[in-house]
Amino acid sequence: MESLGLTPNKAALPLVLKACAKLNAIETGKRIHLSIQKTNLIKDVRVGTAIIDFYCKCGFLEEARQVFDEMGERDLVSWNAMISGYAGCGEFEEVVFLVMKMQREGLRPNSRTLVAMLSVSEDVAEVRLGKAVHGYSLRNGLFDLDPYVGTALIGFYLSFDIRASYVVFDLMAVRNTICWNSMIMGYFDFGEPFKALKLFEKMLMDGVEFDSVTVLGLIQASGEFGSPELGNQIHQMAIKFSYSNDLFIVNALVNMYAEVGSLKSACKLFDVTPTPDVALWNSMISAYVDYGCYEEATSLFIEMRTEGNKEDERTIVIMFILCAQLADGLKKGKSLHAHASKSGIGMDINIGNAMLKMYAEKNCIDSVKKVFGEMNNVDVISYNTLILALARNNLGSEAWEVFGIMREYDVKPNSYTIISILAACKDETSLNIGRSIHGFVIKQGIEVNVPLNTALTDMYISCNDEAKARNLFESCPSRDLISWNSLIATYVKNNKAHDAFLVFNRMISEVEPNSVTIINILSSCTHLAHLPQGQCLHAYMIRRESSLGQNLSLENAFITMYAKCGSLRNAEKVFRTLRRRNIISWNAIITGCGMHGRGYDAILAFSQMLEDGFQPNEVTFISILSACSHSGMIEEGLQLFDSMVQDFNVTPRLAHYGCVVDLLGRAGCLDKARDFIDSMPIKPDASVWRALLTAYRDHCYTKEAKVIFEKIVELEPMNPGNYVLLCNIYAAAGLWSEVRQLRTCLREKGLRKPPGISWIVVRSQIHSFAAGDRSHPMADKIYANLNSLLHSMKEIGYVPDLRWILHVDEEYI
Repeated sequence: MESLGLTPNKAALPLVLKACAKLNAIETGKRIHLSIQKTNLIKDVRVGTAIIDFYCKCGFLEEARQVFDEMGERDLVSWNAMISGYAGCGEFEEVVFLVMKMQREGLRPNSRTLVAMLSVSEDVAEVRLGKAVHGYSLRNGLFDLDPYVGTALIGFYLSFDIRASYVVFDLMAVRNTICWNSMIMGYFDFGEPFKALKLFEKMLMDGVEFDSVTVLGLIQASGEFGSPELGNQIHQMAIKFSYSNDLFIVNALVNMYAEVGSLKSACKLFDVTPTPDVALWNSMISAYVDYGCYEEATSLFIEMRTEGNKEDERTIVIMFILCAQLADGLKKGKSLHAHASKSGIGMDINIGNAMLKMYAEKNCIDSVKKVFGEMNNVDVISYNTLILALARNNLGSEAWEVFGIMREYDVKPNSYTIISILAACKDETSLNIGRSIHGFVIKQGIEVNVPLNTALTDMYISCNDEAKARNLFESCPSRDLISWNSLIATYVKNNKAHDAFLVFNRMISEVEPNSVTIINILSSCTHLAHLPQGQCLHAYMIRRESSLGQNLSLENAFITMYAKCGSLRNAEKVFRTLRRRNIISWNAIITGCGMHGRGYDAILAFSQMLEDGFQPNEVTFISILSACSHSGMIEEGLQLFDSMVQDFNVTPRLAHYGCVVDLLGRAGCLDKARDFIDSMPIKPDASVWRALLTAYRDHCYTKEAKVIFEKIVELEPMNPGNYVLLCNIYAAAGLWSEVRQLRTCLREKGLRKPPGISWIVVRSQIHSFAAGDRSHPMADKIYANLNSLLHSMKEIGYVPDLRWILHVDEEYI
């Protein structure tokens, strides 16, 4: 109009202002308002209402209210425009005030008024107002006249009572597609996908036309329902009715296929989409991450950027989730952090929380603190992540401080906050703190859901209050598989293998265990070298292969169990029968060969691993170097250490240096071992020096023993085992005055070495023994048999090596 020099009129202006609102042309709309302020057009009720509507839809409520208050004549449409504007911004009190004022001026609310009131009632959960509006609509016949009122009522009730929503839906005389869509989406949001799908079936039977929103809801419901066949049928329906080019529909289909376990279909659909938008790229990358296809996810992110698609906030969040899972994720996560900062992507709360979680997963506590401090907005998730990171890194006091700050800022803790802070309660010294936390939960009325009940149970077991822990576990009415697994894992972690077995035996009579259960209980078999129990578990797994599936992590755990329980033959058998292998499988079999003194077999397995295309990692080299050490293969071990850096670009860590020191020390190359330590590019820790001191003991080498010992004590001043080690070296060399000095030092420091324990498992009962222990009920018979064995051994010429076991008083062990 401006370019043509046409004068605005009262018929055209409302249409122009409506277009300005739709296009968000704020300056143009304001200019039009300014140009007609001193004309008669401003007095026209339709023009005034259009200006109010424009300002409201653009978020300028004050300007809209000023125009509204200055209007000489206001009709119901004007009132509704202002009321709808306030409702759209969630201004509940203003909506109620205007409706009451409107009624005082003699105007009765119509269906649009009711829709606005219901929308604001839904937003602020004002149940009484919503029900009053419902009653008004019934008394005045508006419910039956206008389907939009019924649809708004459905939306209102969906915020708290889906059954009431369906009653409203069922009573509607006139139903449009929108109300059907609202009800279908309502069932999906309430976690009832089957009812959503059945309602669509009824919609078809009633002859109601569906639209793209309906299809979108059906795709989401089928994903939640978990049926690939049903999802494929809905996909075919979308193609038949020409919705397959709608990127919203395509995006929903990709997510649905990923959710129902058909990653291949998701990839195929993504690949045939000619111009995917950023949302679709995000969905495909996220699907790869969820399936553990980390290389594919990384490649797709690179491809997305190569093709000129700029990532958004959600892309960054997904990539941080990916980095948390990668072995080199900290390095990539830091690069992503820098990239996000340089790209001008603001650190909103979602990116901040994803960044926090990534750094927390990588135990980079300083970065966690820094990111938290840089976040402009934090929520309960931010606090929970920080508290958990501090607790896991043995910074319990700092975790408590953050918990206190959280409450000062009125951030309400939830059950996951409590789970995070409970992670700081790791032993019986923390029992009173754990009890205080439990009391806080009860006092604050925090829901003790299954995860929180499980965390409290774990805390009480770790803090040695098993009675309370079992009481909590037994009193949980809805304990699930995770609860059982957690209880077993906690017993295993606290070296209570017998209790773990008892819980497992009871568990299998109530719930079906999964691979996590078997792996947890297997670790007890491995720790106790309880081969028969491990074999029973293997048989149990084979019988239930249909439910447990081909789980590579579980099969790898069996390789480790068999090897550590002395049955390398069975470990090799499991390894050979693996349908597929990963680096963990190879590491397990290499470790097994090494601990059985079969160094050449370990190197052969290493070579086969390389032929199969696997790249060794840090753990692989620890395993193979240890194997060489136990088999006296010095040259091979040193060559492997050199190739670790030169050929495989793996940076040696302290554990690798310790293996080389042990390798040289066992072979008697003590000077070379010392020179090797002196040439290390990183500062050796106590374990590296102790490997050298152990070699000194094995070869009765006292030269520089005290110097090495002092280096160890400087790093580990309260470890009594270090004193015992030097004591044995001196005693074997006949240096008794030095032995007495060390014993005096031990006594003065109040250090006692925990006694060594041996055990045997008979009929699933664990029998433990310490040196000189007579607490066993059959101690007399045990010692009688032991003496008989010793006598028989001496008769056939056995001469025990008493160099070390004679020289540490029981008082100090």
